Amino acid sequence: MRKYSKVIAGAVVALVFVGTFVFLYRKSLPKPVTYTEFVAKVGDIRRTTVITGKIEPRDEVSVKPQVSGIISEIMKEPGDRVEAGEVIAKVKVIPDMSQLSSAQSRVRLASINLKQAETDFGREKALHDKGVVSDEEYDKVRQTLSQVREEMAAAEDALQVVRDGISRSNASASSTLIRSTIAGVVLDIPVKVGNSVILSNTFNDGTTIASVADMGDLIFRGNIDETEVGRLKTGMPMKITVGALQNLVFDAVLEYISPKAVDNNGANQFEIKAAVSLSGGGQMRSGYSANAEIVLDEARRVVTVPESAVEFSGDSTFVYVVSGGGKEKKYGRRQVQTGLSDGVSIGIKSGLKEGETVRGPQVVAADDDK
Repeated sequence: MRKYSKVIAGAVVALVFVGTFVFLYRKSLPKPVTYTEFVAKVGDIRRTTVITGKIEPRDEVSVKPQVSGIISEIMKEPGDRVEAGEVIAKVKVIPDMSQLSSAQSRVRLASINLKQAETDFGREKALHDKGVVSDEEYDKVRQTLSQVREEMAAAEDALQVVRDGISRSNASASSTLIRSTIAGVVLDIPVKVGNSVILSNTFNDGTTIASVADMGDLIFRGNIDETEVGRLKTGMPMKITVGALQNLVFDAVLEYISPKAVDNNGANQFEIKAAVSLSGGGQMRSGYSANAEIVLDEARRVVTVPESAVEFSGDSTFVYVVSGGGKEKKYGRRQVQTGLSDGVSIGIKSGLKEGETVRGPQVVAADDDK
């Protein structure tokens, strides 16, 4: 029994030894080297960059009151369309006490002057009717009465404006009616009924009643890195994509490049603006995040190969052109002159023709023993 056990153990050891030898021998054998191959084709190469920004109306107007007071009524809501001169809100005037006192004093003085002028006119008229006073003197007294009456009306209007913000003579142009200064869409109304508002003056900008903009005239605003801004020029076409509007692409034309850089997280960037065409459809809203793709450089109808098939050696570039087939396949090293690259494909200016096959990166063989 022991004899058979020794034989079996020896056979196992021999089998392990032989298996290890075969494994190491197979591992030591040189593996065939294979490469990917690409056919040179004629095509277009574009070098593009993507700029992140947002959509804004070209002109956004802040509508402010001409008088201080309290919002008594709001006629519009954000999103409503308004025309120039259309009323957005009403303001109830809270009069300044010093101005109110001065206006009241002016009315009282005008009333006293009017009574006196009427008395003088009555006396002068009676004497004129008897022929005692000449026409010239009578006309002077009548003119004085007219002037005093006009002053009385002006004083009353001034009092009404100070007290109510409106007078009988200018009711249609009342400063208590807050009107839109342009035709467009109401973007925001940051006040509510009952809020106090103040007019713009030397010391403050005044309260914004509403923001109005023409949503038919939009621009894309973004920033581009200083390494790419040198390739831009006004008039270049752009493609705008908005994340909120899927499958829609809008055309745009670059119309402004800032002459001054701004610091953005340690990088120098330049602001750009582009006029957006809304012919693509979709409801555009102010503040949408958007990406603008712009072609920095372009080469049309050139021979192209994948950039991974090109060998860069100093200032020279080479490709390995495939010749022959099967066991006779050879790779001949050939110098070429390269052109524009988009990061994936590269243009070949000279040294390679359309239809020729070039060698690409080596194919890594699969390990059969794993």
